[in-house]
Amino acid sequence: MATHDNNAPARLAETAGDRFANPGLPPHQPRHADVDEKAARRAATQVVALFTLSALASIAFLVIYFAMDPKLKGSLIGIGELNLYHAALGVTMGLSLLGIGLGAIHWAKTLMPDEEVVELRHEQASPVEDRDDVARTLSHGFRSSQLNRRTAILGSAAGALGLFALPLVVPVVAGLGPKPGREMYTTNWKAGTRLMIDPSGAPIKAADVTQGSVFHVMPDGYVGAASHELPPAELLTSKAKDQIILVKLDPAKIKSQKQRDWGYEGIVAYSKVCTHVGCPVALYEQQTHHLLCPCHQSTFDMTDDCKVIFGPAKRPLPQLPITVDDEGYIVAADSFREPVGTSFFERDRPGMLGVKEGDA
Repeated sequence: MATHDNNAPARLAETAGDRFANPGLPPHQPRHADVDEKAARRAATQVVALFTLSALASIAFLVIYFAMDPKLKGSLIGIGELNLYHAALGVTMGLSLLGIGLGAIHWAKTLMPDEEVVELRHEQASPVEDRDDVARTLSHGFRSSQLNRRTAILGSAAGALGLFALPLVVPVVAGLGPKPGREMYTTNWKAGTRLMIDPSGAPIKAADVTQGSVFHVMPDGYVGAASHELPPAELLTSKAKDQIILVKLDPAKIKSQKQRDWGYEGIVAYSKVCTHVGCPVALYEQQTHHLLCPCHQSTFDMTDDCKVIFGPAKRPLPQLPITVDDEGYIVAADSFREPVGTSFFERDRPGMLGVKEGDA
């Protein structure tokens, strides 16, 4: 019957230790900067120059970002026509990163200690004497790296790394754009504007809207043939802010008095721009009367003033007050009484009469 020897691995290790001698570490080969002080000073000057190049490139990046025309065009041999603004930003950021990288490599290759050291493993919670020995070793490493003598390297490295962060942070902060201004409060909806089906541009009669029906609408003049005469930028802006979803609900199921007052015989109109990050809220579930944003699944209850019942959105969708004109077509009774789109602090439209705090 076969037996298992539990001591076999230990005996094998002892045998291997007897058979193979520890080769040890190769002898240290001193570098030119280790034996020649002039060479060491020259290497330190080169490292400082590289870090300084990085700092200057970071400053140049910021100057170009704020002072240069972003639409400036030009051409380069072998490349052709290009945007000089983007090219200048890329070159300066590349030089900034290159200076830090080359400076750190040159510093490590020429001035930092390069001797290999074997650290023997030991149990944790070392004695105080051992910890003091580690502290002395670290202190020796700091001194041997010549940071205590060559403070210019430390200062230039700190300056390069500090300034290099600015080209990464400033475009992000500045690229967020201005704070929401008055344009967030203004749309192309105003009293008397007809609601037109998107994209056909047909007006909607209240008598033709059956319970449960859904219409995606835009203001008159910004959809259909009439919109072809408008500048493309104006059409895009309108599409972003003016889009509406129109639904006819059972008036008995509407919970909000404001929702009844701002609607017409159960027909209600709400902004399609999600109050989370602005995606179009266009998925209507007829049985539950829920509106769903497809981007992040924010869900709004259309029977309760489009309040949020699920998802990351924090505010209800703004309601557009509607009525009918003399011909029976659905028109806006007023513009929105709060800004459409993503949430920010001030929601009430300044100067709006007859709207109490928190109505919108």
